[in-house]
Amino acid sequence: MLDLVLAVLHHLLILSLAGLMMAGFVLVRPGVSGASLKALAGIDASYGGTATLILVVGFCRVYLGAKGADFYLHNPVFWAKIAAFAAVGLLSIAPTIAILKWRKQAKADSAFTPSDTEVAKVRKVMLAELLVFALIPIFAAAMARGYGL
Repeated sequence: MLDLVLAVLHHLLILSLAGLMMAGFVLVRPGVSGASLKALAGIDASYGGTATLILVVGFCRVYLGAKGADFYLHNPVFWAKIAAFAAVGLLSIAPTIAILKWRKQAKADSAFTPSDTEVAKVRKVMLAELLVFALIPIFAAAMARGYGL
């Protein structure tokens, strides 16, 4: 039963993260300001919290799940999945810094809007995050079918 609960939580968190990533991507557009920047900051904070929960639940799946740690820790596809997750996390740093900066500027000046150039740079990184993120379920599906063993 624990394995099922952990698997369901893990999958729901991954889907939540995908939704948060897409919501952030949609909000980061030319002219973003005011309430949208506030919402964007909340989405970004939720993104970080959800990613942390994914790691905690994933760690529990590895060590408390039915397949056992050996299934995961000796599988190169698992490590590819972890590398993709880490790459997404690293890519998320620049947008988070930009969003925090924009939010701070918007608090000081209610008419603040980031430049189109800044928005384009952040969107480019967010798109890269989404593309790398797409590798995670691919690796997960491969691993579930025994690839890498």
